[in-house]
Amino acid sequence: MDKRSRLSIWSDAAFRYLVANTLSGVLPIYVITEYPKCGGTWVGQMVSDYLQLPFPRNRWIPVKASVHHAHYVYTPSIRNTLAVFRDGRDVMVSFYFHMMFENEKSSPHVVHKTRKALKFADYNDVHSNLPTFIEYLFDIQSKSRSPFQFTWPEFVRSFEGKPGARVRYEELVEDCPRALSAALADLTGQQVDMERVEAISEKYSFKAQANRPAGVEKKGSFLRKGRPGDWQEKFTPEAARLFHELAGAELIKLGYVRDGSWVDSLS
Repeated sequence: MDKRSRLSIWSDAAFRYLVANTLSGVLPIYVITEYPKCGGTWVGQMVSDYLQLPFPRNRWIPVKASVHHAHYVYTPSIRNTLAVFRDGRDVMVSFYFHMMFENEKSSPHVVHKTRKALKFADYNDVHSNLPTFIEYLFDIQSKSRSPFQFTWPEFVRSFEGKPGARVRYEELVEDCPRALSAALADLTGQQVDMERVEAISEKYSFKAQANRPAGVEKKGSFLRKGRPGDWQEKFTPEAARLFHELAGAELIKLGYVRDGSWVDSLS
């Protein structure tokens, strides 16, 4: 559990942002950036292990060559970036559990603040609560003036047509060595050692880290389920219509759906 104060969390984030903007292309610092709950921590662990560089998280970072995990939209001054994407529908479900239930890496004050704002009768009733939660999340993030808060569509749009390495959560789940090796090659510009990549993929697999198979849910864990497509069990027609209205264009742009017909399939 992240027990840092809100001031400490924001000061650490501001310092990381300053370092990334000024030194990422010099030291070098490799920046794994994502919209929250897209798998950035997992990717950062594997990249750090492969490059044999420190991966400081939730603490004051050393100003030296390292791998940083971050939540940044595309920023030209931040170099050596690897952007991690994930189906936004799954992201909404994962974010719900992260903001509604404490886990070993969540911030208690965020959970308290979210529960106080939404006051659901039953926090376990994801189906009924999800539309309201999605609307709430988009509202607070779209109004935020912080460089560390933005909506999922804003993150997606910011990287469109921009340089930098990319990887998708779903590709990593399907074939981690293949997806990770391609991302590493793009990130470093160097030939990749596939034997090492395969060993690292196994070392940081969901099963190895969570001590249970992917798809077996543990609600109070940061590594909750580890399988794409959870939205199909949690989205109601109302949640689908709302997400399509707010982020349907970006879902299509990334190729997760061809059009809006997925919404009608839930009706």
